[in-house]
Amino acid sequence: MLALRLPTELESRLSALAARTGRTKSFYAREAINHYIDELEEQYWADSVVQRWEKSDKQTIPASEFKAEFNL
Repeated sequence: MLALRLPTELESRLSALAARTGRTKSFYAREAINHYIDELEEQYWADSVVQRWEKSDKQTIPASEFKAEFNL
């Protein structure tokens, strides 16, 4: 079970969509979450990788130097 508060404008849009289509607001909330969760998971995974890298004190080099070193 999930309960959440939405800004008034978003709640109005969701209610209008549900009324126009005969679906429930819950249906559209589930659809939105299903559609967006992969992107959120990937974004937070990438952020955690960057944070781990920054804490590792490993050195980086510009891509141009990397390409030059390996003739790419």
